Amino acid sequence: MPPRRKLNEFERGRAVSWFQDGVPKREVARRLHVSFSVIVRRIQRFTATGRVQERRRPGRPKKTTPREDRLIERLALQTRAASSSIIRRQLRVATNTNINQQTMRNRLHGFNLRSRRPAVRPRLTPAQRAARRAFCRRHVRWTRQQWSQVLSVQ
Repeated sequence: MPPRRKLNEFERGRAVSWFQDGVPKREVARRLHVSFSVIVRRIQRFTATGRVQERRRPGRPKKTTPREDRLIERLALQTRAASSSIIRRQLRVATNTNINQQTMRNRLHGFNLRSRRPAVRPRLTPAQRAARRAFCRRHVRWTRQQWSQVLSVQ
């Protein structure tokens, strides 16, 4: 038996039309690469309701649309250092959609975008910065051969 998968609306309509054209249910299942029981249930639902659309599912509807979800993902990827509250404000300005902070974190987590703290390192003192600049000025015109003598392992 093929692995379980959902039929999209086009495939559901195709299955019903093939069945109405006289194609056996098993053949319809084989053509769509789904199990026989999927086709039987789909045809039963069509004969009962006259529609091929999915039934509404239980549960709370999402606050954001798929378009807003894509916007959230794009905003997060454009500015990787932005926090969820900053992205939330940008979403509110762009689409006038106000969502909870936790909802924003859930969406970002759904896109596999997790928060990370930047690496903390000690700041350079002015003397250290001056020493680095001086080193760069002294060695700016060095050739590969000169650097290879410094970097070679002896």
